[in-house]
Amino acid sequence: MRLIRGLHNLPAPGTVATIGNFDGVHLGHRYVIHRLAEVGARMGLPVTVVLFEPQPQEYFRGAAAPARLTRLREKIARLAELPVDRVLVLRFDRHLAQMPAAAFIERVLVQGLGVKYLVVGDDFRFGRGREGDFTLLRRAGRIRGFEVVQAPSFTLEGVRVSSTRVREALERGDMETAAEFLGRPYSMCGRVAAGRQRGRDLGFPTANIDPFRRKSPVSGVFAVTVAGVAERPWPGMANVGIRPTVAGTRVWLEVHLFDFHGDLYGRQLEVFFRHKLREERRFPSLEALRAQIQQDAAQARQWLEDKEPTWTTNTR
Repeated sequence: MRLIRGLHNLPAPGTVATIGNFDGVHLGHRYVIHRLAEVGARMGLPVTVVLFEPQPQEYFRGAAAPARLTRLREKIARLAELPVDRVLVLRFDRHLAQMPAAAFIERVLVQGLGVKYLVVGDDFRFGRGREGDFTLLRRAGRIRGFEVVQAPSFTLEGVRVSSTRVREALERGDMETAAEFLGRPYSMCGRVAAGRQRGRDLGFPTANIDPFRRKSPVSGVFAVTVAGVAERPWPGMANVGIRPTVAGTRVWLEVHLFDFHGDLYGRQLEVFFRHKLREERRFPSLEALRAQIQQDAAQARQWLEDKEPTWTTNTR
């Protein structure tokens, strides 16, 4: 899969494509891409996914935008697992936000991509003042020689899978439903950075990861498994939040790996959130916090041993 940043780096035109945020790369996104790949194979054309960075709502709404499920790096990794030939990342800035819909069609879809078959949601809007829509795209396609179709919906037990529904499940701590919609447990990736050793002082050393998000879609204390430590995912527990007991001011992901002894600084890890234990809260003292962490660790170990025994036996 080739990652392309900006239209000036595009190869020769001619592709089937889809446009969207693809936040989370959930089962609905995967269904659309697999169907698009079938069309691409019949037409003998590569499959292109067009993304915007930042996501449009982040540009227009700033801190009021919904929490992002996946950073760009995570999104690219998920798309690389699918039959995608190219990912085009367009910088969403003032220039793109003010581009008329007709100009977007001509410059991006026709001249840039040479698109022959385009899949978008029926609520897709684009161009200055959101003037472009599905109807305009279909009309332009008939004139400029490309087909436009509506993205098929993907449902589970009658519920349409969407990034919004994944986000809602994570907000209420329903990790099982989120995993069903995503097709995998929700995860965050990041590089382990040096911390202030507070976890070690409490008897629970942590790998500290900056989530690099304006806001996190998950918060609290979780039973987790972690990839990037050994050949098999390693069990542990994690806290996502500002750490109010120690006067934290920004969101960090702190992971304690059960029965692990070693140096993880600089290591790229992927943390899978398996089960929510509790909300983050402020404790009256470090001793009270230590006592709660001991309870959290016992509960996380028990949950993982009950639900994922093959992931815990390798640490004993």
